[in-house]
Amino acid sequence: MGCKGPKSLIGVRNENTFLDLTVQQIEHLNKTYNTDVPLVLMNSFNTDEDTKKILQKYSHCRVKIYTFNQSRYPRINKESLLPVAKDVSYSGENTEAWYPPGHGDIYASFYNSGLLDTLIGEGKEYIFVSNIDNLGATVDLYILNHLMNPPNGKRCEFVMEVTNKTRADVKGGTLTQYEGKLRLVEIAQVPKAHVDEFKSVSKFKIFNTNNLWISLAAVKRLQEQNAIDMEIIVNPKTLDGGLNVIQLETAVGAAIKSFENSLGINVPRSRFLPVKTTSDLLLVMSNLYSLNAGSLTMSEKREFPTVPLVKLGSSFTKVQDYLRRFESIPDMLELDHLTVSGDVTFGKNVSLKGTVIIIANHGDRIDIPPGAVLENKIVSGNLRILDH
Repeated sequence: MGCKGPKSLIGVRNENTFLDLTVQQIEHLNKTYNTDVPLVLMNSFNTDEDTKKILQKYSHCRVKIYTFNQSRYPRINKESLLPVAKDVSYSGENTEAWYPPGHGDIYASFYNSGLLDTLIGEGKEYIFVSNIDNLGATVDLYILNHLMNPPNGKRCEFVMEVTNKTRADVKGGTLTQYEGKLRLVEIAQVPKAHVDEFKSVSKFKIFNTNNLWISLAAVKRLQEQNAIDMEIIVNPKTLDGGLNVIQLETAVGAAIKSFENSLGINVPRSRFLPVKTTSDLLLVMSNLYSLNAGSLTMSEKREFPTVPLVKLGSSFTKVQDYLRRFESIPDMLELDHLTVSGDVTFGKNVSLKGTVIIIANHGDRIDIPPGAVLENKIVSGNLRILDH
């Protein structure tokens, strides 16, 4: 019996949503160690009401769930450099005039919400921060033990989990050391002349997973001193009506240089499992992973620990289209690389091994038949299996 949310949301595994898995992990932690670790969700004004409705489903779980809202910043007209908003309301034409200013806003919003003081008052010392779409971000007791019992006797105020960069991660932020402090460098901050150098896997070998362990007392001290210093990222956007605007954002990891005794810990790739596209979703829904107490782990039946490279084309971009194109998720235990492009569907119990490339040209359709085993195959042209 696990804590599950509404079935109308996308199920990552066995109808479990991202939030289900997170709640199940923390509930398992609380039951195993007879503790009271809460879950804190940072929302934007766009998601707050929907989130509160969904959270009612978890009232029977052994997890306290708190929410707080990010700030609401005005979008700036790129030409006039004036706010797009006509007034401070958030309705009608003004809806598009506001934006949540990136996850760097967590420090001020968390402090202003009163939740920071509440948790400190309950005796909490550290908060583990992660993106909710990173299914590898679980509470790691080895890291927690290092924080509580540092070998040199000096407690870290900020730990950033980094992992080895692959060619799929070349845009990820990296850690550097400058003036005796660790700093996070994001690709948006790199001059164009140095972007290729920044993307180099040999020069910058690690990238930020955005799994962070932060001292609550340090956040309170720095916030009250107005001493959290984060670089501002200028994010240009075009609104639906064609208006070019500027959003000023900050990244949560950029505050690392403001904390004392900051540390980067190189963690296994398994702690970075983001699901941002349907290609990512296919991996975590497949038999490559097994689910235990809300945590996904690589199947023992996979002979090597690397994740296959999966590239699904534009016909799979929307989740409802993706789900319609798979009668069941293929067996991918022996898959290295999958590329799918065009109008392609998969029957039940398909097995994919080695490198598989399936290309349906414009106007063609490919139906992979039920039970098909594709090993090191290129499928192209037209292939339709018709009922009779």
